[in-house]
Amino acid sequence: MSELTLTVMRLGFLAVLWLFVIVAVQVIRSDLFGTRVTQRAAVRRPDQAGQRRERQPQPKARSGGRQRRGAPTKLVITEGSLAGTTVALQGQTITLGRAHDSTIVLDDDYASGRHARIYPDQNGQWIVEDLGSTNGTYLDRGRLTTPVPIPPGAPIRIGKTVIELRK
Repeated sequence: MSELTLTVMRLGFLAVLWLFVIVAVQVIRSDLFGTRVTQRAAVRRPDQAGQRRERQPQPKARSGGRQRRGAPTKLVITEGSLAGTTVALQGQTITLGRAHDSTIVLDDDYASGRHARIYPDQNGQWIVEDLGSTNGTYLDRGRLTTPVPIPPGAPIRIGKTVIELRK
């Protein structure tokens, strides 16, 4: 075998070895520090900075006409890393999970990428549905197996995050 072929093989092996080391370091780093969660569409008011974050999702055309009287108008996260976050209910589907394209991105080890969704029905009620998550979605301490209407003030638990519908 020529000296040139041997040198090229050594350099190729060295490159593959360094690539393995870099990938291993990235995996260890993501295990230690988690994935980076970016907060989209967060609006902070100067008078409430640090106290409460409000999110205003993109409005979508409502299909049910007028909202019924006494119906919930906002979704509030009461426990978890996003505690204090408020999302206005404007008739659109709200997705919850670790996926970056979710309406509410949960930084929670017990949440799936596409964990649950909350959507309005034709009667103006809000429905919560588990999307086949591993650890489940709980409404008032009961694990969801089918889509269920959400009474205002009832806690919805996804891992360490607790969400409520409020007027």
